[in-house]
Amino acid sequence: MAGLIVRKDIDLVRERTDLKAVVEEFVTLRSAGVGSFKGLCPFHDERTPSFHVRPGVGTYHCFGCGAHGDVISFLMELEHTTFMETVERLASRVGVELHYEDGGTGPDKAETGRRRRLFEANKVADEFFRRALGSPEAQAARDFLTQRGFTQEHAAQFGLGYAPQGWSHLLDHLRQRGFRDEELRASGLVSEGQRGLYDRFRGRLLWPIRDMTGATIGFGARKLYDDDPGPKYLNTPETPLYKKSQVLYGIDLAKRTIAKERQLVLVEGYTDVMAAHLAGVGTAVATCGTAFGADHIKVARRLISDDGTGGEVIFTFDGDEAGQKAALKAFDEDHRFLAKTFVAVEPSGMDPCDLRMQKGDEAVRALIASRRPLFEFAIRAGLKDYDLNTVEGRAGALRHAAPIVAGIKDAVLRPGYERELAGWLGLDPNAVHRAVAAAGRAPRRGPEPEARPTPASDEQAVGPQGRHGEAAAPAPRIVVPVDPRDPVARRERESLEVVLQHPTLLSAEQWTALYAARFTVPQYTAVHQGVKVAGSAGATPQRWVDAVRDAVPQEVAGVVSELAVRDLPARTPEDVDRYCRDIMNRLFALQIVHRKEELLGRLQRLGPEGDPGEFTRLNSELMELEARRRALRADD
Repeated sequence: MAGLIVRKDIDLVRERTDLKAVVEEFVTLRSAGVGSFKGLCPFHDERTPSFHVRPGVGTYHCFGCGAHGDVISFLMELEHTTFMETVERLASRVGVELHYEDGGTGPDKAETGRRRRLFEANKVADEFFRRALGSPEAQAARDFLTQRGFTQEHAAQFGLGYAPQGWSHLLDHLRQRGFRDEELRASGLVSEGQRGLYDRFRGRLLWPIRDMTGATIGFGARKLYDDDPGPKYLNTPETPLYKKSQVLYGIDLAKRTIAKERQLVLVEGYTDVMAAHLAGVGTAVATCGTAFGADHIKVARRLISDDGTGGEVIFTFDGDEAGQKAALKAFDEDHRFLAKTFVAVEPSGMDPCDLRMQKGDEAVRALIASRRPLFEFAIRAGLKDYDLNTVEGRAGALRHAAPIVAGIKDAVLRPGYERELAGWLGLDPNAVHRAVAAAGRAPRRGPEPEARPTPASDEQAVGPQGRHGEAAAPAPRIVVPVDPRDPVARRERESLEVVLQHPTLLSAEQWTALYAARFTVPQYTAVHQGVKVAGSAGATPQRWVDAVRDAVPQEVAGVVSELAVRDLPARTPEDVDRYCRDIMNRLFALQIVHRKEELLGRLQRLGPEGDPGEFTRLNSELMELEARRRALRADD
């Protein structure tokens, strides 16, 4: 068995990997100052951004849930991979050749992490299906696409494929590529019957379903032949990679446009996603065999940076009864969004694919542009169930609609829709207002947003130097409460922020003074001790912060990350230089004040009968401290 990855290679992987680029595959980041970025935390559900990333020091920290660490721990916790799997994946990404403690070249296939093998199996299957789409047997699949307005180039753009008829074409291919049967069972690519394993997908057109990074994790398959007894659509079953409650088809293609435009369009099917993208609606995605739920919403909110300052989610539904039910179900989850939610329904009931075929790309864009607020659609759809010509019908309709109007997030719009509802029902506006107000006082509908998931288990903790491989657990960010008004605590915190974020700005004299400084707040004392143990900032910024984090107790590691990413009140490099100098001077001035108080106390205790030599020495040190204090003031 191969040994652990050597430390210098791990450090090299960290250095070469762009933390910001990796994080932006999952989170929309915005500038938060010089070298600092922030966005919605991917580890817990939040409404305002508290997740900070500082690429220069290779560190992230969430001030909401306490998640912290480097690029390795970020991927470990988000993708549930082991330390070695994550390092090996990043090494491949940045071109670092890894070495192992026993001199080996890495684990062989039998020892490769399970998830990595599942990714590889899906990748091989993806390539197999795509090649098969060009075969003579796949004519039915190509005809299906042509009839829906898609060309071969479109099929290639979206990675479509074909699963040949027969029971073991893919199975045989995967076995020839070295995959073991237990790996194939876990992948969801095969099924098992009395006679053994067989291909799950047979005689079908396939869409690859990919994760946020573009890695294939499963497939959606549409049957093509009348003699196929299976369902019209068949998806990959639940696997370690494929969780249908979390998967959005097309997210790999749409994520950057969603983040840029702060808009997400939810359509119903794979061909609808294709049609929307080809028509210029690059924010379209679809669920895979399940309703749009809480886990999907978490993904959507992170991408649109759902902080209440904009953003929109647009649902497209068929105009039939099923579509109306889907819209009402979506409205039940509306409170999870700060963004505005809309619905776009084509009057004749056509979906985006049919609309593009019959009326062209412009019609698809017009459909999305014609969106109307989801709550308005929900109100009108519900009113159809009541006879508004009767008193009982109008009363029932008001009971149905009042909670919907009360749930409108925009307080400016709510009174207007109260008046609209009064007009639709033919009721006194004051009566409608009272009903809406009463509904607003009722318990909030739906479950609360989920808390941050439990961090990965200790079995991931592998690697040299103790902490490498540990999941980024939300360790306590502070050891003792700190009064934000305490000037001493503030000076200590600000100085450690400077030391961790901009160590190269300190002179040799300042490093000497820093080592000699005495800290009073327990967690800052521990970090200060870690700085001294780490030795110096001669290494790269990433290695420097990592070395300090290694040198402190585990419960203080989160404090190091917090200090390393906290925004500094400086907007230009010149401001940073000036700020760092001022902060360190203030710390040293504070240390001088404390030392002078100590010396004056000793002089007072010495008294007139004390040792004259000690008296002279104390006075001499006091004079030296005063000179240093004046020099610091002159440097301000």
